[in-house]
Amino acid sequence: LEEEEKKKKKKKEEEEEKKSDDDNDGKEDTNTKEEEGTNQNENMDVDDKTNDENKDTTTTTTTNNPTTTTKENKNNVIMDVITTTTPLPTKTRKLIDFRNKIYIAPLTTVGNLPFRRIMKHYGADITCGEMAVATNLLQGGSSEWALLKRHPCEDVFGVQIAAGFPDQYTRCAEVLERECNIDFIDLNLGCPIDLINKSGSGAALMLHKKRLKGSLEGIAKSLSCPITVKMRTGWDEKTPTAHELVRSIQGWEIPGLSAVMIHGRSRLQRYTKYADWNYIEKVATNQNPDMSQIPIIGNGDIFTYTQFEEIKKRHGIESCAMLARGALIKPWLPTELKERRHWDISASERLDMLKDFVKFGLEHWGSDQQGVNNTRRFLLEWLSFLYRYVPVGLIEVLPQEMNHRPPTHMCGRSDLETLMLSRHCADWIKISEMLLGPVPEGFRFQPKHKANSYK
Repeated sequence: LEEEEKKKKKKKEEEEEKKSDDDNDGKEDTNTKEEEGTNQNENMDVDDKTNDENKDTTTTTTTNNPTTTTKENKNNVIMDVITTTTPLPTKTRKLIDFRNKIYIAPLTTVGNLPFRRIMKHYGADITCGEMAVATNLLQGGSSEWALLKRHPCEDVFGVQIAAGFPDQYTRCAEVLERECNIDFIDLNLGCPIDLINKSGSGAALMLHKKRLKGSLEGIAKSLSCPITVKMRTGWDEKTPTAHELVRSIQGWEIPGLSAVMIHGRSRLQRYTKYADWNYIEKVATNQNPDMSQIPIIGNGDIFTYTQFEEIKKRHGIESCAMLARGALIKPWLPTELKERRHWDISASERLDMLKDFVKFGLEHWGSDQQGVNNTRRFLLEWLSFLYRYVPVGLIEVLPQEMNHRPPTHMCGRSDLETLMLSRHCADWIKISEMLLGPVPEGFRFQPKHKANSYK
């Protein structure tokens, strides 16, 4: 019993010693923390004083990237603070190579989306929408904006804009950059219509270099896609000015200018006579050799592959086939150019092509009565060009020229081919009725070029 009591006393003494040691350690930790806190406060006070001194002699130097801020205090101690900044995004321009491509020119009325789908089927590489007036676009005209609609099959697609002043072009370019998916924009300097020229647009803009320069500069700053310009040889046939204007455009050094298209006729010629390819060659070779050359693409009267082969031999002209009326009369012309042959297409094959156009038209304009009427009207507009084609098996001398028309009483190899050769509007109505049913009562049709009419 005595031994057990001794053991209990020892345990109590040991426990009391441990408690006293723990209390002493806690006191030492609190003392050290208080000393560290006082030291930190003293250091912060010193830093605040130095910062206050440096505020009076702080100089900032900014570079593009990164930004460096240099601070100098009274003790001539230099401190560089580097702050990284995010650079502004730069516009990247898509590049379009027009060489050895088939380009369907903008065609008013008949160059609609269903027609362009037909052209893509026959091998066209680049397509462009119908001419759109900038003022109508800025006013939000739905019919004008419909001209800019793009089909998924159009892998390289552009729009053509007509305006008379730089502010109109610039504002329109800003809207197109934000709202549309396009690969290039084309400036119209070739439209011969009086209504367009009276507003300073179209071919009339060729007479005002300052307006043209301001328009190109404004568009180049607003767009991230390439720019092209389509013009005529001049205002009249006797005094062509395109060679001087192109040289001036070259001197302006417009960024993103991909090509200049020259229609080989003047404004007053409209579509009469033949295109002057000798003058187009002169425009291409008249550029300043010491500056970067602008690609020149010729346009006018390309109707067969043999004509195109001769054009490619000309000096300075790009090997791009720009088709306009030739594509309206012979939509299969891209196939002929690529395969280098004269295609004796049958009447049944041409009828199948018209069936595809009607199908595409009803998809685009709608299948209700209004859509059927629109499809019929645009089909008849196209038929007013299609009848001019003379089948290869019937023509005496190859190739057919652009301005040649089939003889009045020419008969085809079938009734359908004879009907397609007719220049009478009533026969075009019969073809439309084969595809879209009878015309409504009181139906009237007059082609926009007013060659024929139906009442």
